[in-house]
Amino acid sequence: MDLSQIDLMKKELVGLFGYPVEHSLSPVMHNAAFSKLDLDYLYLPFEVDPDNLKAAVEGIKGLGLQGVNLTIPHKKAVIPYLDEVSREAELIGAVNTIKNESGKLVGYNTDGRGFVRSLAEENFELHNKNALIIGAGGAARAIAFQFGLEGVHELYITNRTLEKAKNLVCDIEEKLELKNVQALSFKTKNLKEIITEIDLLVDTTPVGMYPNFEVEPVIDPSLIHQNMVVSDLVYNPVKTSLLRTANKKGAKIVSGLGMLVHQGAIAFELWTEKKAPIKLMSEVIKDEIENNKN
Repeated sequence: MDLSQIDLMKKELVGLFGYPVEHSLSPVMHNAAFSKLDLDYLYLPFEVDPDNLKAAVEGIKGLGLQGVNLTIPHKKAVIPYLDEVSREAELIGAVNTIKNESGKLVGYNTDGRGFVRSLAEENFELHNKNALIIGAGGAARAIAFQFGLEGVHELYITNRTLEKAKNLVCDIEEKLELKNVQALSFKTKNLKEIITEIDLLVDTTPVGMYPNFEVEPVIDPSLIHQNMVVSDLVYNPVKTSLLRTANKKGAKIVSGLGMLVHQGAIAFELWTEKKAPIKLMSEVIKDEIENNKN
């Protein structure tokens, strides 16, 4: 983007705080959406050293930014510097979007809701369904809490380090007062029996991410069945090894591209109070991924 051709004085500024930020696809996605709706907004990436996070957040008010997204390593560290956080962000313990509401900085976490929206786009209703999440990191945490809020019937969480899965389960049980959440080991004897009853399998690990396309999925491919929906949060490639395997098994697949777009769309709507152009945002991201391969 050639900023010399843009009158910044006429723009409402939003952006991204991260360290690093150079590979983020958010600027191209949001700026395309702003252009599509003819909005005088501009999205800029800001590389913020962790030692400068507090000053950067104060700069949102001082410079009059409408808001920012946050990525690694700032999602948790930013919370003490905000005036208020949403319920989801408080439960998850992480913020990925800030809105400047007339000088009051409010933190949100749009990851879980974005993922649920991506499922709805594929006509999958989560309520009263059985779900298995692979992984227990930040993305898994956001999705697991959102699943609890959405009324999932049974929720299983598995992770290479079982203790991390157990800690996440305990946190969900305590904060949401749920009893239908269980940590599983990959070596659980009745894993095959449990997966038979699973409606939704979500892999939140980076396995299969570019450039390691051919790395085998964490889950045993033989356990995947045609009556489940399989989602992989990796969006580059759009169709990972796990999704290719699931497709061959006759399962419905949901790419991580949907979560990326929808979590961004929710932030877009928070800042602009306009409905995000989802189709355009998705197309722009797909094009950018393809261009980066060449």
